[in-house]
Amino acid sequence: MVAAGAFSPALAAGKTFYWISHGAPTDPVWTYFLAGAKQWESDTGNTVNTSFHSGDVPSHQEAVRAAIAAKADGIVTSSPDPGSLVAVVKEARDAGIPVINMNTPDPTVNFNAYVGMDLQKAGAAWAQYLVDKKLVKEGDFVWMPVEVPGATYGVQEEEGIASVFKPLNITWEVTDTTLDQAEIITRMSDYLTANRAKIKAIIGLGDLVTGSVKRAFDQVGIKAGEIPAVGWGNSQDTTQEVMDGYVNAAMWQDPQATSYVSLSLAAMAAAKVPPGFNVYVGTLYEKGNAKIYHDIMGAK
Repeated sequence: MVAAGAFSPALAAGKTFYWISHGAPTDPVWTYFLAGAKQWESDTGNTVNTSFHSGDVPSHQEAVRAAIAAKADGIVTSSPDPGSLVAVVKEARDAGIPVINMNTPDPTVNFNAYVGMDLQKAGAAWAQYLVDKKLVKEGDFVWMPVEVPGATYGVQEEEGIASVFKPLNITWEVTDTTLDQAEIITRMSDYLTANRAKIKAIIGLGDLVTGSVKRAFDQVGIKAGEIPAVGWGNSQDTTQEVMDGYVNAAMWQDPQATSYVSLSLAAMAAAKVPPGFNVYVGTLYEKGNAKIYHDIMGAK
C-alpha cells in the first residue's frame, strides 16, 4: 500500500514549467488545452508559463530554448512539424530538463513521454467511419481542408486516412485554409463552389476547419447532411454541427485533461520518477452523444 502523499514532492509548489503550443490562441481547441494548464497551475501552486506560436517553427524552437535558459523544471510541448524539435529537445534533456510531448506525437524526438491522440489512428478512424457507414465507396473523391499544410497533425492524420482509402482507390486532396477564421470560411466556400460536383465527403483535419463546415455550407447553399463530413470535435461549433446534422461524426481529444496529465508527468519526471509510458486519448462521437461534449466545453 502506498502512503498518502508518497508522490507529493513531484507536485510540490514553487516549480516552474513551460507549456508551449504550435497552435493559435484564436483556435477554440487550444483555449481548452490552455484551461487545463491553468487549472493544473491553480491546483498545484506551481508556475506554468504558456505560449502560442501559430505554426511558426523557429519561434516554437526559440521558446523551448528560452525555457532551457530559464532552467525550467519541465517542458510540455506540442510538435509543430515532424523532426523540428529533435535538436532543441536534446538540448533540454542534456540540461536535465524533462520534456513531455502533447497533442502531436513525433517519434523522431527523444521526449520523456507523450500524452494525446494517436493521429494516424484518428485519421484511419475517420476514413473507416465513412466507409463503414457507406458514405463513400471505391473511386470516390474526398476533400480534406487543413489549417497548416505540412504540420505534424495533418501529415499523420493523412497517413492514417491513406491506409484505409488507398486500397479502395478513393482519392483526396488536402487544401490550405490558414489559421484565420474569416479566411478559412472564404477558402472553404470557394473550394466547395468550384468542386461541389466531385466532392463525396469531407474530412476536417483540424478543429477550425471542421468547426467551419456549417458556415461554409450555408454560404454556398449546401444543406446539412448533403455532403458527409467528419473530423475534429473539440469546439462547441463542431458539437453543434454534429447535433444539427452538418457533421456526421467528430473526434473528442480530451484537451483539458491532456494538458493536465502532461504537466503532471513533467512534474513527476522533474522529481526523478520517470514516466516510462505514453497516455492516449480520443473518442469519436455522433449526434446521439454530442451533447455530452458540448456541455463539457460549455461548463464554467
